[in-house]
Amino acid sequence: MNRPNETSSVSGFILLGLSTHPKLEKTFFVLILLMYLVILLGNGVLILVTILDTHLHTPMYFFLGNLSFLDICYTTSSVPLVLDGFLTPRKTISFSGCAVQMSLSFAMGATECVLLSMMAFDRYVAICNPLRYPVVMSKAAYMSMAISSWVAGSITSTVQTSLAMRLPFCGDNVINHFQCEFLAVLKLACADISINVISMGVANVMFLGVPVLFIFVSYIFILVTILRIPSAEGRRKAFSTCSAHLTVVVVFYGTILFMYGKPKSKDPLGADKQDLADKLISLFYGVVTPMLNPIIYSLRNKDVRAAVRNLVGQKHFKQ
Repeated sequence: MNRPNETSSVSGFILLGLSTHPKLEKTFFVLILLMYLVILLGNGVLILVTILDTHLHTPMYFFLGNLSFLDICYTTSSVPLVLDGFLTPRKTISFSGCAVQMSLSFAMGATECVLLSMMAFDRYVAICNPLRYPVVMSKAAYMSMAISSWVAGSITSTVQTSLAMRLPFCGDNVINHFQCEFLAVLKLACADISINVISMGVANVMFLGVPVLFIFVSYIFILVTILRIPSAEGRRKAFSTCSAHLTVVVVFYGTILFMYGKPKSKDPLGADKQDLADKLISLFYGVVTPMLNPIIYSLRNKDVRAAVRNLVGQKHFKQ
């Protein structure tokens, strides 16, 4: 029921963050700040070595460089706002600022979903069709794949954010979150959000369901191919080329499924604890996962470790 004369659109939002748990704010400020610095350093080093080391000028490391840049962009779109919220008792954000922050976070998340599936395809071709790998994964092909990932993420983000920001927001303008989280913003709308729910469902199928299915099928073929390799050493080397990517996929999608797939508590007394748990899980997804990516690739990939050592050695030699 629309009553435009009786309502007024809000000019901004209030982010609660952890204001209901003030004792945790200073602790989490230090933890999130340290994690953010590790994200910038770790992913920055990965981008640097994939550009400077000619041995890493391959499709897999090109995608890895994109993933690292994406993680930096994703965390930078939200972490400074989260840190500021820990220091400010009543954190406010403008309507346009909320739209920009929500759009950037959505775009980066959707892009990463597609990019991880592109990386799975790269590993599938490398292991299952190694002789055709240079042809299938040519420079033109893998650059087009990366560009299409960014374009797809940007388009869906623009559509979802536009639909959300066109809704009337009246009365309550308090977002029970660290940032302008999409679902938390929709809850404040004083209008029918069925179109938003449908479009969000379509986006989830396209950017979560399809990539997960594609990655799953790719690794089924990869596993079958690896098991057919006669020597144990050959199987180990083949699996090592995709183990880092598989680990990142499990961490990334596992966190999303746990965050959105866990059952909601029906106990009113546990609502506050559930809200706190949801916020902390969201924080894990938004900060810990991007921090783990460069660590996983550094620990499980000897080429990256060698490139980092060479880079450090060159700087030390110049000094």
